[in-house]
Amino acid sequence: MDNEATALKKIRKNIFLTACAGGVGHLASAFSIVEIIYALYIKGVLCHDSKNPTWEGRDRFILSKGHGCLALYNVLSLGGYFEEDELWTFCRPGSRMGGEPNVLELPGVEASTGSLGHGLSIGVGMALAARADNMDNKIYVLVGDGECQEGSIWEAVMAGMAFGLDNLYVILDENKLQKMGFVSDIMRINCWEERFKAFGWQVKKANGHNVADIYKQLTGEWTAGVPRVLIAQTTKGKGVSIMENAPGWHWKMPNKRELKIVMQELGITEEELEKCKRHI
Repeated sequence: MDNEATALKKIRKNIFLTACAGGVGHLASAFSIVEIIYALYIKGVLCHDSKNPTWEGRDRFILSKGHGCLALYNVLSLGGYFEEDELWTFCRPGSRMGGEPNVLELPGVEASTGSLGHGLSIGVGMALAARADNMDNKIYVLVGDGECQEGSIWEAVMAGMAFGLDNLYVILDENKLQKMGFVSDIMRINCWEERFKAFGWQVKKANGHNVADIYKQLTGEWTAGVPRVLIAQTTKGKGVSIMENAPGWHWKMPNKRELKIVMQELGITEEELEKCKRHI
């Protein structure tokens, strides 16, 4: 296994251990976006500095689907924003890491999210502010395909085009699932590309579990004067067989039988599981 594959597997392993430490977590939603956030922070899509997280010249990343925060927390830790051991305080009294990201608590978090549909509007504001300040910051917003049922998303999409925000990048996590089932069954939407194009956005697609493809598409050539969207085709629950493409895992921790499968597939030992649970 190469270094990147090893790092990605460790992130998924730590996502699960982080959830175990707090006793809660949107595991499948976090697993679907691991490669995306890894490409942003670790492979260099984002211009950022973990030692100076408030540097004005940094790019901004907003996790609009805030319930996927376990992936963000673990990548921020890997990127040097805080020590790995702090992950085991997740959702405990006094922790800086709650069930959704809080901009006032944790370095590297750019917006408090969790109430779905708000992240892109925040991103529009940040992109406008960067332009007003004559800064060349890029603003990246990760949204879920289920989240795109929120009307506020499309108000922000219209505004992004109206203002010609070519420093605004949406990454759409197209895992085809939401809390209660498949997106195509609930809202009968099967093609996001045509919808974003109808609002004037430039659209690219990528394999959302291929870091090199994500990096290539985001850092490649884009059309000036229009906002951009990368549709990342992903698998919800990626990396754990019983979670993949299974709607019931949107908000669930495994039972004893399922736990054995998760531990085996993620390479988790009994000692590691007990350590994260008893950490104070």
